[in-house]
Amino acid sequence: MARLGTTLLAALAVLCGALWSAGASAQQESKRAITKIAGDLYRFQNNFHFSVFLVTDDGVIATDPINAEAAAWLKAEIATRFGQEVEYLIYSHDHVDHIAGGEVFADTAVVVAHDNAKAAILGEKRPTAVPEVTFSDSLTIALGGKTVELSYLGRSHSDNMIVLRFPAERALFAVDFISVKRLPYKTLSDAYFPDWIAAIRQVEAMDFDILVPGHGPLGVKADAAEHRAYLEALHGAVLAAARAGRSLEQMQAEITLEAYADWGQYEAWRPLNIEGMHRQITLHRRGN
Repeated sequence: MARLGTTLLAALAVLCGALWSAGASAQQESKRAITKIAGDLYRFQNNFHFSVFLVTDDGVIATDPINAEAAAWLKAEIATRFGQEVEYLIYSHDHVDHIAGGEVFADTAVVVAHDNAKAAILGEKRPTAVPEVTFSDSLTIALGGKTVELSYLGRSHSDNMIVLRFPAERALFAVDFISVKRLPYKTLSDAYFPDWIAAIRQVEAMDFDILVPGHGPLGVKADAAEHRAYLEALHGAVLAAARAGRSLEQMQAEITLEAYADWGQYEAWRPLNIEGMHRQITLHRRGN
């Protein structure tokens, strides 16, 4: 009986180990998907990150590869679904969580980014392909009878963020510095204020209908104005509190921004947003 019990326990241990292993493997699998935005413009999802690509008769214009595994998956899917190769790969900015893995497309694609992005990619030794073509203000890429317009709107979330406008599809790809009914990420790292607000105002002046962020759901043009209004409210409240001599801890307790309580990550990121804005204001403010 003891021997049977030992055997049974051993079998259960093996079964539990197998189930744990299967569960861990499932948790590690990335959520990936391709969805149509409009016309021949598609959105690529890798977990919580998104990029876009435009299919033409002469190849594909792709954007942020996200990471090497995601890029390899996307490359294979583009070949299978559309029978095309990526001819251009455009980086929205230099941050590694969006542009790692660009080397996957380097065998066919010309890599494009802002001048400042190339400098950061080289300086930080980002694990991605180095841009071959860079620009300072604007650049239009044409392929297979379709176009995408690249624009630098000044410093925002980095000093090299660009937006991509797809005129025929009436869509704008804007990463990290605009979200749809969601607070900005945590402590606003690599941020420039009030430049960030000015950059969004330029977006509001552009001609498009569909707003495609790098995280979260699709939106419309009005969502850009809403996001700008949030940043203005945050900046104004923190600046006023700083001038009143309030500490960071007091600001985090008192600045509620209740008008945005139904936005994504409000509970988790509101105090962190206040911390980040406090840091920005401290850097650029000189009190009495």
